[in-house]
Amino acid sequence: MPDFKLVEKPEWGPLVTFIPNKEQPVYNWFYYKEGFAKELVLRLAHELSLTNGWKASMAGRRQQTPSIEMTPSDQRVRVLDPFCGVGTTLLACKQLGLDSIGFDVNPMAVFAAKVKTRDYSTEDMREAIIGLFKAKHTPVSVPESRLLKKFFPPRTLKETVFYRDTIGTIRDIHIRDFLLLGLMSVAMKCSFAYKDGAVLKVKKKPVPPVRDMLRRQLSHMLRDYESMKTEECETTAEFGDARSLPLEDSTVDAVITSPPYLNKIEYTRIYEIEQEIFLKRIQEGPSIRSYIGLSLGKLEKDMALLEAALDYESVKGLPSEALPYLTDMFQSIEELYRVCRKGAKLALVVGNGCFPTGVVESDILLSRMAESLGFQVDKILVLNKRWCTRNRTEKVGIARESLLLWKKP
Repeated sequence: MPDFKLVEKPEWGPLVTFIPNKEQPVYNWFYYKEGFAKELVLRLAHELSLTNGWKASMAGRRQQTPSIEMTPSDQRVRVLDPFCGVGTTLLACKQLGLDSIGFDVNPMAVFAAKVKTRDYSTEDMREAIIGLFKAKHTPVSVPESRLLKKFFPPRTLKETVFYRDTIGTIRDIHIRDFLLLGLMSVAMKCSFAYKDGAVLKVKKKPVPPVRDMLRRQLSHMLRDYESMKTEECETTAEFGDARSLPLEDSTVDAVITSPPYLNKIEYTRIYEIEQEIFLKRIQEGPSIRSYIGLSLGKLEKDMALLEAALDYESVKGLPSEALPYLTDMFQSIEELYRVCRKGAKLALVVGNGCFPTGVVESDILLSRMAESLGFQVDKILVLNKRWCTRNRTEKVGIARESLLLWKKP
């Protein structure tokens, strides 16, 4: 078994949550608790020496981001995020002038990533916002949905549908999507929905009128966009599966990403309200950890694949629930090897799995898979630790949240 270098890095621990992004313009247009912070991408760009002629000095830092000096360069660096979520990696790369491309199987997340990373005409946007609030209110047909009626007061649902339908008449797709993302964010704030882990709960409370909240949100978004400084580069967010990337061989210089964690919640479930009311026509594709049950044939196939990448003793002790996840991740890592150029650098934020039988060390297992495919494991940064328990109180081990640093030799 490889002896990987584990380095304690607790000061980076807070950066693997989305919370710091709540204070960041544009990054905070849609809250996505499964994401990581903009600052993590900036630090990794420096750590991995990703440059398009820019230099980032971390010495004497007093601000949250590195000071960046741009100089001309003909060489373009392409960064990939195959689990891009709402586009934090892509937007940070755009600020650094690095070409980037991201994929995700969650259509709501891809929609948000597209809106946050596009270029807009502020003049056209301002005109569209003014026109939206001049639109005459007309009766609307509220969807016959138990889900929506459960989480929205009747007036709020009618207002939301009215603005959704009005925005839908705008021909310019960029303007339309910008306004719709603002409405998505506002609608959730004006609902009774409370996201508690993997569960949507009803939390009754007084809610403000959608019109007032939407006006403030869109004005805020427009100010954010006008104030954000970005560099000229190519930025793309698309719907796609990390196990089968629509990229040519050897076309990626770096990977900054965070795959779903083992035995954590299925991320898409807690966004079913947004999917139902705004993006129902966009169908979701197969995702990591999408298996509902395990057939004997599927289990045997997964075992054989993992045994080839790891070894029999390592695999036989794994909980059966972990096998589909690890198989999916093996296929994803295999794709990363295919699309990465020689010398490409990779950074993956992962979390260990917590089961009644103990901790499954995903960081070690994924790194061993990477080595079996030809990657070189530089080190594993341990960012956070927590007790893994069964029956709520009995401790069965310590689960790590880690940052895997690999390289394609």
